[in-house]
Amino acid sequence: MPTDAARFPRSSPYWPVVSHPQLRRVLPGLAVSALGDGMAVVAVPWLAIQLAPHGQQHGIWIAVAMAAYTVPSAAGTVIFGRLLRGRGGAQLAGWDAILRASALAAIPLAHLAGVLTIGLYVALLAASALLHSWGSAGRFTLVAELLPQQHHLPANAVLSTIGGFATIVGPPLAGILIGWVGPVWVIAIDAATFAALALTYRLALPANDGPARSESGASRTAGFAVIRQNPALLGLLVLSLGFFFLFGPVYVAMPIHITDDLHASATLLGAYYTAFGVGGLTGGLVAGYLRHWPLRATTIGIVVAFGVAMLPLGLGAPVGVSLPAFALAGFIWAPYMSTSMALFQRSTSTAQLPAVLAANGAILVLAVPLGTMLGGPLVGAIGPRPTLLLCAVAIVALGLIAGAIAIPRRSSRLPGDAAVTEVSASR
Repeated sequence: MPTDAARFPRSSPYWPVVSHPQLRRVLPGLAVSALGDGMAVVAVPWLAIQLAPHGQQHGIWIAVAMAAYTVPSAAGTVIFGRLLRGRGGAQLAGWDAILRASALAAIPLAHLAGVLTIGLYVALLAASALLHSWGSAGRFTLVAELLPQQHHLPANAVLSTIGGFATIVGPPLAGILIGWVGPVWVIAIDAATFAALALTYRLALPANDGPARSESGASRTAGFAVIRQNPALLGLLVLSLGFFFLFGPVYVAMPIHITDDLHASATLLGAYYTAFGVGGLTGGLVAGYLRHWPLRATTIGIVVAFGVAMLPLGLGAPVGVSLPAFALAGFIWAPYMSTSMALFQRSTSTAQLPAVLAANGAILVLAVPLGTMLGGPLVGAIGPRPTLLLCAVAIVALGLIAGAIAIPRRSSRLPGDAAVTEVSASR
């Protein structure tokens, strides 16, 4: 009788995903565009520094540019709600890729024409982000459309792992390319990767209209209404919002902790983020093997465990302890998006899923920036290390509260809560 090792890779939970006749043609395009976005993390702020008017603080324009590259997707969820609700996953993701490619390509074109200013730059970044929540919703909807329920978590993990790999490889690659050709041409490469992704959606998937479009006059906020009416989805959204918000101050506290408390250089800060990224990549690969675990309990457990892993940083542990702990935090963090998306996929009909996921993404895209904004005054008031400790303790408390609320509900099924059903089915 063949062993699991002998049957690998067919015994892997990822085999049905990577061998799917349609998904396997989309995954390379997703990987290429993710790499482009990984490079944009460095290129976007670097070009903002170059375009910022002389005599003005660069930090302000960096913050504005980075916010413009993500935050407008929240507005796009509402603005385009009536138009996009009920569209198929590939169509939504494809339109997002087309808009991203067009708006980002306009940046090097404006540079060549000599008309690229910081204001135009920010406006084009904002335009590129308008459909981002719908595009993300489209990708996870495509998973629900093409795969049976038992393969949703591994498929979500594949998408998350692609993104995690890009965050490790993209920034250093961008640094090299910026030294050769400048940041504006790295953004041009990012635009080309989204054009390749759009072409992939067009050619790799059969043309169809997807689910029936919603009726004329449908609410722009229909996705928010579905979440509000489903206690399970509302609780999951609140948990995710709190989790991401409480992690936001870490982006402010970490650099100051490195410089002021540890008296170290940016090299050590880079080592922490690299360790987190490597842990995240490993955790993303492991996520697919959690498909037989109760997803709700696993999702809440991730929050608690992540907060515990962050405690050594806040407690002032030596680098030899806190650095591996931060890598462990990345390992624990990585499966969260996969498990939470699987809960949405199992708790919502395919027709409603794009609007629901877009609404979820519109809210969550604001969570980390708001937490980061809180980090400035918080670090100023209590210091960087106490801020890290407060974030870790608050995340643990959030998870424990969510667990205490969820436990009494496990024995009773909530209306429309398929997430409860999957707990019994997965046993």
